[in-house]
Amino acid sequence: MTKAEIINEITDMTGLQRKDVSAVVESFMLTVKKSMLEKKENVYLRGFGSFIIKHRAPKTARDIGKCTTITIAAHDLPSFKPAKAFVDEMKGE
Repeated sequence: MTKAEIINEITDMTGLQRKDVSAVVESFMLTVKKSMLEKKENVYLRGFGSFIIKHRAPKTARDIGKCTTITIAAHDLPSFKPAKAFVDEMKGE
């Protein structure tokens, strides 16, 4: 499902204008990104899931083409962890 399809679905369900729904969806995504990028905060949506920041420690890797060792710096990655209720619903429990 794409962002446009989500906007259309919400528009059909609520009867709100497409531009208003689009603005809300864009604002939601911007707020989640801003929280994770600038504030380094996780975002918790009870019953749905969590957008969390995973920290990766620095590590040593091999460049097989050059037969050398390289160091990969520590970095953060965004991740999504679904809520237990959401996972159970997907399993049919």
